[in-house]
Amino acid sequence: MRILYAAEAEFADHGFDGVSVRQIALHADVPVALINYHFGSKEGLYRAIFEMRAPMIIDQRIAGLRLAEMEPERDRKVEMIVKAVLVPNLHMRSTEKNSSYARILAREVSDPKSHHRKVVAEFFDPIAYKVIEALQQAMPDRTIEEINWGYQAMLGVMVYTMADTGRISRLSGGRCDPEDELTTATHLVALMKAALLYSHVPKAQT
Repeated sequence: MRILYAAEAEFADHGFDGVSVRQIALHADVPVALINYHFGSKEGLYRAIFEMRAPMIIDQRIAGLRLAEMEPERDRKVEMIVKAVLVPNLHMRSTEKNSSYARILAREVSDPKSHHRKVVAEFFDPIAYKVIEALQQAMPDRTIEEINWGYQAMLGVMVYTMADTGRISRLSGGRCDPEDELTTATHLVALMKAALLYSHVPKAQT
């Protein structure tokens, strides 16, 4: 676990390509050989961070989607789907008091080389399809493009907020604090719910 936490901090600060196994070993105060013994390689260690973090988030997201499925009222159903996407990640940031994993995730989704590692596809695409399907069922009048862009917007809001290291607090004069999980979730869920429900894109004129 000491190796994993050290690696998480190093990858968050410097990215996958900006960190060596030796740096991580120094941070964790262990021999380099111990990292290779437990994880096989730098990529193996990198994937182990997602193996450590992702299941909790995915399980909570699935539970939230199941609750949303039982909700008959459309607006409330959409709100519950948004919560299922946003709240598990915000809760993890709040309980861990650490934005390292969020910054790794933000780097991974924006790194042109990430498709070679296939981390996002392996860990998060299956639940992404479930969220998109839930949104389609909740809003059958919306196009697949609207649903997918809506989901993309939620991810952007979630990752940026999780990875925030103080900017929103500075801009708001201290009134907005991502460490305040309940208030953060209340604002973001309300914003994304409204965006999904009311930002209908008119069909192009032919």
